[in-house]
Amino acid sequence: MSLRSWLTATKCLQRQHVFPRSAFRTTYTAPNSSLESTVESPDDWHLMQENRARFKLLFDLFNQHGSTQTRKNTFQPHHTLSRPLAPSQTTLSALVATGAHFGHAASLMNPNFLPYAYGSRAGLTIIDLEQTLPLLRRAANLVRAVAQRNGTIIFVGTRPDLQNTIQRASERLGVQGYHIGERWLPGTLTNRNQLFQEKSQEYRLTPDLVVFLNPLANMNAIRECAIQHVPTVGIIDSNADPRIVMYPIPANDDSPRTAQIIAGMLSVAGKEGIKAREEGQKTHQNHAQRILIKQALNGEGNV
Repeated sequence: MSLRSWLTATKCLQRQHVFPRSAFRTTYTAPNSSLESTVESPDDWHLMQENRARFKLLFDLFNQHGSTQTRKNTFQPHHTLSRPLAPSQTTLSALVATGAHFGHAASLMNPNFLPYAYGSRAGLTIIDLEQTLPLLRRAANLVRAVAQRNGTIIFVGTRPDLQNTIQRASERLGVQGYHIGERWLPGTLTNRNQLFQEKSQEYRLTPDLVVFLNPLANMNAIRECAIQHVPTVGIIDSNADPRIVMYPIPANDDSPRTAQIIAGMLSVAGKEGIKAREEGQKTHQNHAQRILIKQALNGEGNV
């Protein structure tokens, strides 16, 4: 038996699946229901349209009494990165949801971190978020003030899981935001004239504020900021000394979601400061134009 004849025979012997007419249901009808029918005539078509209209009427009627929560207006885990909360919207529950209250082992707690510790459970230090939230809002006010005065802000996070976070945060600040995600080059601030040479004369290389998402891995950068009198903000875990940065934020520095909500909140605060500066400039320009118009009108009246 040749291959062609065998293929022809097997094709002819294939089963033809015949679906019953009841399998083709109209829209908005449930299986085995009394409304289930098939469209065989114009009357069946009109009946199907009436059933659709009744279903839509009932749906619109009961939809007013149902839930209004959708994917857009409810919290999703990725919102801390793509749609961060504003400082006025950040709550304790949002920090708890990101795991910001988990510290390191109780045996590794730094003695200077004791005022920010709530207690210990299962061998882990629990961070007091009732102190974290006011300090976080204080840092947000600082970022807003720096951005409003046209200051430059650098976000530093040298772990691979923090690179996307600091990039998004710096992009929200436009030309005033920068980020370092791989490695802080030693001497970036203290030896900038030798590193950048002619560019050190053309550009402003000293930032006005530096935000550290993993400060213990960037102690060299913190020392350079202290030497150059650059204010610093940092996420301080239970195994770190809160005094290494100027504005500490006690929280879990190992959680990417905690870093996302803190960096996102600070970047939103900076964006608010930039918007306030632009509105202030527009108000000042309008006020100056009004003064010029008044002076012109007064001059014409005197003539």
